Amino acid sequence: MDTRRSLRILATTLGTAGLLISGCSSGSSTNASTSTPPASSAPAVPAGLKPYYAQQLKWRDCGVEGFQCTTMKAPLDYKKPDSGEIKLAVARKKATGPGKRIGSLLVNPGGPGGSAIEYLQSYAAIGYPAQVRARYDMVAIDPRGVARSEPVVCLTGPQMDTYTQVDQTPDDAAEVTELGGAYTKFANGCEQRSGEILPHVSTVETARDMDMLRALLGDERLHYVGASYGTFLGATYAGLFPARVGRLVLDGAMDPSLDAVELNRDQTAGFETAFQAFAADCVKKADCPLGTTSTADAATRLKRLFADLDARPIATGESRRLTESLGTTGVIAAMYDESAWPQLREALTSAQKGDGSGLLALSDSYYERRPNGTYANLMFANAAVNCLDQPPAFADAKAVTGAVPSFEKASPVFGKAFAWAALNCAHWPVPPTGTPHRIEAKGAAPIVVVGTTRDPATPYKWAQSLAGQLSSGTLLTYRGDGHTAYGRGSDCIDSAINTYLLEGTPPAEDKKCS
Repeated sequence: MDTRRSLRILATTLGTAGLLISGCSSGSSTNASTSTPPASSAPAVPAGLKPYYAQQLKWRDCGVEGFQCTTMKAPLDYKKPDSGEIKLAVARKKATGPGKRIGSLLVNPGGPGGSAIEYLQSYAAIGYPAQVRARYDMVAIDPRGVARSEPVVCLTGPQMDTYTQVDQTPDDAAEVTELGGAYTKFANGCEQRSGEILPHVSTVETARDMDMLRALLGDERLHYVGASYGTFLGATYAGLFPARVGRLVLDGAMDPSLDAVELNRDQTAGFETAFQAFAADCVKKADCPLGTTSTADAATRLKRLFADLDARPIATGESRRLTESLGTTGVIAAMYDESAWPQLREALTSAQKGDGSGLLALSDSYYERRPNGTYANLMFANAAVNCLDQPPAFADAKAVTGAVPSFEKASPVFGKAFAWAALNCAHWPVPPTGTPHRIEAKGAAPIVVVGTTRDPATPYKWAQSLAGQLSSGTLLTYRGDGHTAYGRGSDCIDSAINTYLLEGTPPAEDKKCS
């Protein structure tokens, strides 16, 4: 596997707001019905939206072999559809055959902020199983505010470089003030550069855009594969339009019922679980940079490295030095996929010798920093969507200080940094429009929810919770490491999902794969 490509793809599946920084067994089936609600139960299109649902998509060659692109218009504000519009980028690769075409399969890699079109062109339309690509038009829409769809912009490249180096484990009042100032400058930059769109990039609005695209593609129901945050987007769609749900795969699921503090703390524990798995693998190797004795010793050595970087950032071979915040982000990036563990071991070994280039490269992949010093808008959109979807985790620095012990209990290695990172939305210029809520989607066709037992970014219990909330949810479990499961090496997982996508038959309830 190309680790850098893998990290670039997985970096788009960030999950929640805080991070700026083949055998199988199955249980009994309790939800194996493949029936779908009658079309007459689908809600009518509101009058104010009919012009949008009636528009004609004009497809053109994307410049990438086999792909077509178009632009879809949507109301900027769904509550006031006559008050302005937004243009959204769409791409597709038509079904290759053989076999009868099922419809369109919309894909989303997560984030929020990940470019679905980039994911489609670099992976999904070439990496998804041939039998799936044969019978579906593979389709992606960059969500509003993301990549090609009127992207949110907040900081310049040099400003973003400065922002990513700010100490996220403040040790005194001055450092707390500096961190708060960095969050304020970030938020103000978003408002100055993208103020018109900031109130209108919520997950609910993007789900409504997806329904419009479904109709314009000529599909009666939405077929969809969403990863990480893409599961929240897919579940939101199901809650809004249960009668229009087709075959939905929600891989690396989020739990919409949790508030921001719970989400961030659970994710902190998820990265601790992933680190423990990495450390257990590392200490078995003679050249492990974190020692060869125990995972506890490995954690101590990593914390010591972070402390050393906090006191004395190290050289990287370029103008930026490796700070504690960049080093932490580099380690986090490698937790998304176990195929990156060898790269992380090498980077940690180099860092211990005073060379921070390896961890910096991992951090840059996470932030989607380009070689020329510019950044994709992943982190800008990530904050914009998350800060709109839920009230802030913390109102001020005092609240964070009080929560740090619970975060450090969740992860002695990452807890403090994750707690302070969750303060970012307290400085946001636009009030939130969403709140934590259960999603049941009563009347929807069977929905497959996938969870990985040692997933760092979307802990397994979130998948269990979402599958339990959805009235037609079926849980599919991958016992293993890494973020998300489909297409990552488990024949058991892939076979179950492929059968569902091609035949409409969900896996047996609580099916487990490894």
